[in-house]
This record gives sequence, structure tokens and C-alpha cells, in this order.
Amino acid sequence: MVFDYILEVNGTDNIFWIFYVMNLILSAIAYQLGFAKKLPIGKTIIVYILLMIGTFVITIFSTVMRMPTIECLIVIILVLGIYRFRLHRERKHRKEVQEDQA
Repeated sequence: MVFDYILEVNGTDNIFWIFYVMNLILSAIAYQLGFAKKLPIGKTIIVYILLMIGTFVITIFSTVMRMPTIECLIVIILVLGIYRFRLHRERKHRKEVQEDQA
């Protein structure tokens, strides 16, 4: 779906790099929502370098094999976003209950 739209709008020029940037941005958002922890700056740089390398491989699947990686990343981001929102609400509710008991 996304592949056909981007192909229609941009043609075949630079399609790999368009998908690479889209996959990289969506992967970084998914990482931040689901897996990121406070790390020292050096380790954070290493994590994002490895994310960039992994995204390159995913982009090959996305463009050459036409696998729906962007669509899957969007669903992952939605699910993780809902999870983080519910977790935030639950923690806020627990904090309010503890304050009322004190």
C-alpha cells in the first residue's frame, strides 16, 4: 500500500533512500516507545548506529521483496503508544490512590 503510493508519487528515483529514511524514523520511534532505557551517550550512539545498520537490511526487504515493513512499523508504533498511554494512566491513578491513603 505505502510502496505503491510512494512509487506513484516519486517514481523509481531514490525510492530506496526514501524507504530507508521512513524505516529509520519509524524504527527509532518504535525503539523509543518500547525499548529505550537511560543509557550513557556512548552506548546510545552505538544503539542508534546498529539501528541504522538494521534498518538498511529491513529496507532491502521493503523495496526488493516488497514486504510491508512500513505498515508493520506503523502498527507497532500504535500498539506501543497505546500501551505507554495506558501505563501512564495506571501509574497516575496509583499515585493518586497512594496520596489519598496518606
